[in-house]
Amino acid sequence: MKRTHSTRRRRSGRLVFTLLVAGILVAGMAGCGMGGGSDEGPEGSGPVKEPTEPVTITFSSWVGNEAGMKRLYAKFRKKHPNITVEFQNVPAEQSQQKLTTQLAGGNPPDTAYVDAGTVGAFASRNALLNLDNYLERSELIDPDEYVEAFKSFVTYENSMYGLPFDGESTGLFYRTDMFEAAGIEHPPTTWEEFEAAAKALTKPEKKQYGFQLFAPEAAYYWYPWLWQAGGELLTKDQKAVAFDSPAGKRAAEFYVGLKEYSTPDYLNSNSYDGRVAFANGQVGMYVAGAWFAGVLEDEFPKISGKWASAPLPEGEAGCATTIAGDALVIFANSDHPDAAWKWIEFLGSPENVAEWTYKSEGTLLPPIQSQLDSPELIEEKPVLEGFAEAMACGRSNIITNEKWGQVEEALGEELSRAIYGEKSATEAIEDAAAKGNEILAED
Repeated sequence: MKRTHSTRRRRSGRLVFTLLVAGILVAGMAGCGMGGGSDEGPEGSGPVKEPTEPVTITFSSWVGNEAGMKRLYAKFRKKHPNITVEFQNVPAEQSQQKLTTQLAGGNPPDTAYVDAGTVGAFASRNALLNLDNYLERSELIDPDEYVEAFKSFVTYENSMYGLPFDGESTGLFYRTDMFEAAGIEHPPTTWEEFEAAAKALTKPEKKQYGFQLFAPEAAYYWYPWLWQAGGELLTKDQKAVAFDSPAGKRAAEFYVGLKEYSTPDYLNSNSYDGRVAFANGQVGMYVAGAWFAGVLEDEFPKISGKWASAPLPEGEAGCATTIAGDALVIFANSDHPDAAWKWIEFLGSPENVAEWTYKSEGTLLPPIQSQLDSPELIEEKPVLEGFAEAMACGRSNIITNEKWGQVEEALGEELSRAIYGEKSATEAIEDAAAKGNEILAED
């Protein structure tokens, strides 16, 4: 199963997209006076029964045409002949806006494959079905098996409103041929080693650089450095900014300082479009999600054997990396919630999660801990080893405060200005914090 380029672009652009969507959800559904129905969930005990008559449910996603999903649906039909799934295929970059429009109009699909980061926003508007009862009755899914960070994506007020289905962590890609030429023996494991490697690889006269910053994605790719330094995004009560702490300023100074080792040709680009710089040897190190491995294998086979991946280097507070993923949900308005549950329960079973992720041609990781720990994953996909290890210290930038999207946008803008040389990193953090606190204080 191949992941589409739109999926990859979508993953590389998660920096503020998810939070902006959350803001659209809040504004759009509130403006239409629409909450989506009850979020109390079903009642009952024992396994959910099969429908005795034919039922058709709808499923919105951007993966419905993929061979892997078609195979899973064929398996599903054999096991559940009375349930037909009508696929609503929407481009990845339009998916969340489409769902928001459908919700506002009172005609959402029964089920959907969504960016896991949007589940909390949907759930907070009573747009999703609470899955706790279904999970208690399921013989296929054990919620305790999920990686905690992925489980947190789909949890709202201590209840689960989605099933984690796939995910990825952010890691380091490096050109082994360039490392060898520069005399670097292993991938960097500390900030100091990272900067030393970037410096050794940077040769402006040859148009060769050690690393690449992307100003439009400045906030998202800064988060691991913030967490590794011991910083946080907001205070625990989410009422004030916390990223302007001494740890946050240290992280920003280090991160923005890496522009010295970045080619100016790609500063205004993004981590998908900038892939060419890594592929052609213009950049020796690259930070991206596991999706990048698939891009390199598919688009640049000539550099096979000349690159490898590793976990991000660690800071004073240890390891930390961003994670992202997708989830399966049932909308509260569904006329056939039991049939909808049968569909997402089938997809979310460990067997089918494995088939969808590491047993496919893509580079997605399973959100199930036992599968991440299994030797089978590395046997199937050796390139995912470092990303699987990084899941242990995965963190999410998704925050349930509905104003966080605006704060994050301000943070990204200020860090971008620092990268462009308009202000210092510390000034950028202080200015972003001032804007952020003002936003959080608004009624």
